Amino acid sequence: MEQVGAPPPGDLAAAATSFAERGATPMFVARGGQVLGVIAVADAVKPGAADAVAALHRMGVRTAMLSGDRPEVAATVASACGVGEYQAGMLPADKAEVIAGMQAQGHTVAMVGDGINDAPALARANVGIAMGGGTDIARETADVTLMRDDLAGVATALRLSRSTMRTIRQNLFWAFFYNTLLIPVAAGALYPVFAAVGGVPGGLTFFFGEAGFLNPILAALAMAFSSVSVVSNSLRLRRANLG
Repeated sequence: MEQVGAPPPGDLAAAATSFAERGATPMFVARGGQVLGVIAVADAVKPGAADAVAALHRMGVRTAMLSGDRPEVAATVASACGVGEYQAGMLPADKAEVIAGMQAQGHTVAMVGDGINDAPALARANVGIAMGGGTDIARETADVTLMRDDLAGVATALRLSRSTMRTIRQNLFWAFFYNTLLIPVAAGALYPVFAAVGGVPGGLTFFFGEAGFLNPILAALAMAFSSVSVVSNSLRLRRANLG
């Protein structure tokens, strides 16, 4: 206001400072070079934001907020959401640089955003997550788009991804163990054993025939069972508790 020749009087300046300290953005109203009043606007914290951040912390995720707002506003929002680290007054390129710095330290970074200013950071992060109600460019840039405009979806997506990776590792282990055990048997690994004892015992001829090789029909059924077990284990994800 001083730059346009309308410095605010002391009481209005004090009111503006008070608004700023509470996380709002003050705006002066002037006419004819005279300041008439001050109003303040503030972004409302999304419902459930604090719970979502707390859930991420319980999962061992470090959180930080990158904001283009003034430090006072950023501090208020960060405090309301339970975010311990924040940086304010950031341009879109600044956000991307911060993420690049975290990656250089060996961190895997996920960026959550919904605006045009978040697009460079969403593209730079290892995983970009756009809110369902965000801008088109944010959704196009992100790797994941949440269907609902709810931060709780971030924690849910992380739980689902962890459950999926755990299931993949289980499937790989059991498939490797199963095939490592039964393929040699099907190929006749027990033939020397049966030869040493004078042939296949009568009770095992259904499984290994007279020569000591696994019955082809049983081998095919065993292979089908292996595939069914992998699919069945994967379907457990549909009943996973993601709350």
